[in-house]
Amino acid sequence: MTLATKGPAAMPGPFLWPPIMGILNVTPDSFSDGGRFVETSQAVAAGLQMVADGAGLIDVGGESTRPGAAEVSPAEEQARIISVIRGLAGVVTISVDTRHASTMAAALDAGATVVNDVSGLTHDPDAAALVAARGCPVILMHMRGTPATMASFAHYDDLVEDVLRELAARVDRAVAAGIDQRRIAIDPGVGFAKTADQNVLLLRHLNRLTTLGHPIVAGVSRKRFLTALSGAERSVSASVAAALAAWEQGARTLRVHDVAETAQALKVWQALHG
Repeated sequence: MTLATKGPAAMPGPFLWPPIMGILNVTPDSFSDGGRFVETSQAVAAGLQMVADGAGLIDVGGESTRPGAAEVSPAEEQARIISVIRGLAGVVTISVDTRHASTMAAALDAGATVVNDVSGLTHDPDAAALVAARGCPVILMHMRGTPATMASFAHYDDLVEDVLRELAARVDRAVAAGIDQRRIAIDPGVGFAKTADQNVLLLRHLNRLTTLGHPIVAGVSRKRFLTALSGAERSVSASVAAALAAWEQGARTLRVHDVAETAQALKVWQALHG
């Protein structure tokens, strides 16, 4: 069978994106938590703790996409993540953070139900057809170039308008491939092919992306630009502040490392804002 037809298809209809998405990097070199969860038991335990802390979705990744990161082969990527996905399947909704169609297929077969592709399904020519055939929800992120080259593409005529237009093109391409638009979320790609100042500007005007009509997933957790703003390295409070700012601007899923702190802050924000 082909990648596009193996495994069960997801249930039809819109997907209800949970407010908190926990980041579980099973990598030796991710910028914030690389090397912490390379053992399956460690990674599964960390995922279960995120669920207890309030995550409704766990994003499992086996390839670092930090600036300058080298590409990992799909075989290596799958060796890192499949046992972890199997260990968490049935406990929580799982997304697979990958650019490779074969890894998407293997992860979906192992129990993941959502695809999160930083390339917006543009890296692998088989990815869009795979997601369409499986009927699974997908997160399309804005990025230019690759993790290894993206820093050289941080040049925009109008940052927010350009991101809006390029995300719209990714959505149109996904729908043309047969993906149900009700199961598409978008991610502005904070930190991907964007300078620190551009990240700030994008977050200030994040609400403009709501015009695309798709749920917004915001990943600002522990991003480098927050160090310049706060004066602290990898500050939890800085990450939470940025996450709440993104929520206020229309994001409806927050992709975070610090699940408990973000979930608590979001509860307070929601109570105060009705």
